[in-house]
Amino acid sequence: MNPTTATHPTITTTDQATTPPPYPTTPPIPTEVHTTRPTPPYPTTTTTPPIPTEVNTTRPTTPPHPATTTTPATTTTTRPPTTTITTTTTPPATAHPPTAHPPPPTTTTTTTTTTTPPPLVCENGGRPLNGVCICPDDWTGKTCSVANFCRAQQISGFNFLRTPVGWYAYSKEICPPGTSGAGKPKASTRCSKRNIPPSFQELRVLQCEQTLADIQQNLTSSADLETLAASAQMLTSQPEDLTAEEVTTAAQIADKLLTSVNVSQNVREAAVATVSQILNADPSDNNQENSATLSLTLTLSRLSVDLSLISDQFDSKLVQPNIVVQSAQISAADTQGVQFTALSGTSGSFVADRIQLDTNTSAIAVETGFIADAVVYLQFPPGGAAGGLQTPSNVSVGFVLYQNDHFFRSQRYRRRRASVRVLSATVGGLKPQQVQMFFRPMLLDNTSLWDFSCVFWDYDLEDWSAAGCWKGNASDGVLQCFCNHTTNFAALWSFRENYAYAEALDVISIVGLSFSILGLVVTIIHHITDNFKRKSGERKNYRNSQLALLSICFSLLAFIITFLSGVTNRGQDAGEVDAVLDTDTNGVLDSDEHVEADGGPCSAVTALLHFFLLATFMWNSVYATQLVLLVRKMSQNLPPCWTPLSATVGWGVPAVVMTITLGIAYRVDNPLGYRQEEFCWLAALDKSKHFDFGKPMFWGFLLPIGLILIYNIVLLVLVSRTTCRTDPALKSSNPRSVWRKFLISFSLAVLLGLSWTLGYLVLVTTGTAHLVLSIVFCLCTTTQGLQIFVLFTARTPSFKAGVSQLVQTISSVNIQLREFTYNLQREWTHSTESYRDLTD
Repeated sequence: MNPTTATHPTITTTDQATTPPPYPTTPPIPTEVHTTRPTPPYPTTTTTPPIPTEVNTTRPTTPPHPATTTTPATTTTTRPPTTTITTTTTPPATAHPPTAHPPPPTTTTTTTTTTTPPPLVCENGGRPLNGVCICPDDWTGKTCSVANFCRAQQISGFNFLRTPVGWYAYSKEICPPGTSGAGKPKASTRCSKRNIPPSFQELRVLQCEQTLADIQQNLTSSADLETLAASAQMLTSQPEDLTAEEVTTAAQIADKLLTSVNVSQNVREAAVATVSQILNADPSDNNQENSATLSLTLTLSRLSVDLSLISDQFDSKLVQPNIVVQSAQISAADTQGVQFTALSGTSGSFVADRIQLDTNTSAIAVETGFIADAVVYLQFPPGGAAGGLQTPSNVSVGFVLYQNDHFFRSQRYRRRRASVRVLSATVGGLKPQQVQMFFRPMLLDNTSLWDFSCVFWDYDLEDWSAAGCWKGNASDGVLQCFCNHTTNFAALWSFRENYAYAEALDVISIVGLSFSILGLVVTIIHHITDNFKRKSGERKNYRNSQLALLSICFSLLAFIITFLSGVTNRGQDAGEVDAVLDTDTNGVLDSDEHVEADGGPCSAVTALLHFFLLATFMWNSVYATQLVLLVRKMSQNLPPCWTPLSATVGWGVPAVVMTITLGIAYRVDNPLGYRQEEFCWLAALDKSKHFDFGKPMFWGFLLPIGLILIYNIVLLVLVSRTTCRTDPALKSSNPRSVWRKFLISFSLAVLLGLSWTLGYLVLVTTGTAHLVLSIVFCLCTTTQGLQIFVLFTARTPSFKAGVSQLVQTISSVNIQLREFTYNLQREWTHSTESYRDLTD
């Protein structure tokens, strides 16, 4: 490992104090003290011109934290202008000979030079993070300016794209249809850095009729293992298309190749590339696949220890996009500890230049500038072993880093959306005193860390276990873990969604709903008082016929009031909620997703809104059915059983639907299965923010409301046809008759809530049509109460008569004025003035 040299500001201080004696003397000889300490890992020499009485000290560079940069970089220091501060000091008066002159003031000059590092500019798509450039896979260096790829080229008739160093490139040419390998690349080659510049080497061609099963059968000691390994690698180059059986076979092939004796480095590289590719395959619950991949992890752990013994120093590290295998030989008696560090690039993949191994370093701590994705530190006992026992002079250490946990299928930890890296550490012949690890979780957008646990894979349990491990801190999103043994480690973590809670309702909605409330209240009061004004014989028939209209107004009014007062979730902002990280307890987490337990109010509002809106539409259907019965039979009386039947249907059916929806979808520990978090309304979207037909929004609301609207449209057509056919006044062609036809149909459409059909069109449209329909839908639905008042109350003769009578009553009120007289006298003029004041 070559740690990057971090340059501290160089401070040069010159203090010159000159006090001339009372008599002329010989000027002093300049004296220089120049001290320079080396900067690890390369000595640095600082040269400055000699200055009288100069002390120039260059502080040693502190080794940076692991993986703060991708490659060693050279730092150039630019000296800014020097700032000089001059201080004049007059010494206290002392006795001197009469002929001597008093000493002049003492002048002290301090020169301070500071260094301001230039701003970090990342090139070629790199992004800065805590003072370090996170580079794309095919660039490296401090500013992502160093090429780390093989250029696209044609080799033996096969065309290969630009590929990062260490990765395999696959030809554009693919196997033809009808072959076993149809769609798979016909050739592959590896980008190697052994030559400058990097170039493709070792072209391999696939036999398109070959299958993974054929390769597995041909794995014998006399077979051409390099060709078979390359073929298996090319057949798994499209992991998303692999079946569970093919993944199992590929894992068994890689396992066999890596455990074979005296295989070449090319075989190991191709086998590790195969492992990297099947890590991207879709995980399944196939027991045979799980057994094969777990066996492969044991083989990789053994390989990580032995790789430095069977390979040269250059090949003791195997790096592919999803896996890293690193090995080293260390002297246990001469090292404080071994540190393995991995930093992924902008794509999250691994490349060789971002993998570092330091075989002699002290314990590390997470600080602000720490940006590595995974770190493991093995601390050895002082002197090589506890108690001064004699230990082997060389110890093998090995590390394996997996991009995900697809080879470790847990039954205890339910992982839905999180991606967990697994880091294996193995030491041959010596047990480390402590294992310290750091993991950076790959948080999804709009999520934040909630909790984590430090675990290892227990092959006996075939699951994660926390025995012998404990948690540390979680600063800057880096999870710290400690264990007292070596194996496959992971930091299981849970997250919570960061919801942007809704702001205040739109002004249009508030104004429209306010007018609707006023219209509905006036409508309810008018029809109730109008019922009491009727004769006792007419009162019962009027009440039965108006029950549906009043119920519509009551349910719609209750919905609007509940909507305005509670639809916006008053939940705590995610930014104000801190993760509860209890470092005293460390157990295996149940799930990667943390959901707040339900507090109650928001779910209650959702249930009420659901019920009142369903009741409104159900009473719309009751009113339309009632109207059809009256119009088609030309009767003013309803059947005797109509009132209890309509009340049962109008209020009972919505209650049943709401109760069933609540019972199926609601859970106290997971209320978001029933409602949304942003709004107190039924859940509708999946984790990807796409509409989900399995959510209660569809089957608990949209589906029943859609059926009701279809039923209401049919009844509206029947009522309109019957009215136009039987009413003689509507058979005329004069404009007044046409207006009445339109007004009757429009009034029924408003009362039946047919404007809500626009909501279904909003769901299936995009662009300008979506915007226009959304505006129209908002205007129509928010003012529905006002429309009911205008069409079914303001136009009635009884309401007009009542308003007219009220106006006449107000205008006939006579306010009598009383007269007062005040007399004011002014004594100095002896005159009297009178003022008249009129008050009521």
